Amino acid sequence: MKIVTLVKYVPDATGDREFADDNTVDRDAADGLLSELDEYAVEQALQIKEAGDDVEVVALTMGDDDASDAIKKALQMGADAGIHVCDDDIHGSDAMVTSKILAAAIEKIGPDLVVTGMSSTDGGMGVMGAMLAERLGWAQVTMGSEVSVDGGTVKLKRDTDTSTQHIEAALPAIVSVTDQSGEARYPSMKNIMAAKKKKVDEWDLDDLDLEDAGMEASYTQVTETNERPPKEAGRVVTDEDGSGAAELVEFLSAGKYL
Repeated sequence: MKIVTLVKYVPDATGDREFADDNTVDRDAADGLLSELDEYAVEQALQIKEAGDDVEVVALTMGDDDASDAIKKALQMGADAGIHVCDDDIHGSDAMVTSKILAAAIEKIGPDLVVTGMSSTDGGMGVMGAMLAERLGWAQVTMGSEVSVDGGTVKLKRDTDTSTQHIEAALPAIVSVTDQSGEARYPSMKNIMAAKKKKVDEWDLDDLDLEDAGMEASYTQVTETNERPPKEAGRVVTDEDGSGAAELVEFLSAGKYL
């Protein structure tokens, strides 16, 4: 059995993120890392591997040269191999074009299952799984807290505010997992050393028989960005004569916080 897990290299959310002159994310303005939500996808794929026989986990990403660090982290966690789609012409690709590129890569890899995070921590759209399922014609099961495979069936547990749902789908399938699916493992020194010997293939658009990609081929484009306004000083209410509570209620009411 072969599992593909999608891993995205994103700017560190704790850093100062900026846009480039063409209104795409300036990925050199902040340190990058494997999207935290994708770590849960890698973890679930590895748990399926550990519970089964002859299971291979392949980490797939697309992006510039630095995006290979996302694959590196997945390999250090325990993935078996990596695929990096890297081509100058993919710069500025929106979600629709990204899904076309990733779907072509998935078809070339030929997995039984694709595991994704619930969203990325930079774009935050949460649509990639659905787009891939539509392009590939596969079943999609979303927002799982637990994932397992039994023969030709993937089983997913989904926890909501009011219920727990158990969903099954025939393979091949796309599944997404949430941050409630269990803490992602920390790479051990043994796995860090072993990752250096694992195979990572680099593909471009020609390898995927694709031509149209990037900003010009995208269906959507960011036309304008503005910096976040500086944080203003908070209002201090001094209760010297017993009127502090009334002033606080007035402030909350005026701001429609109540």
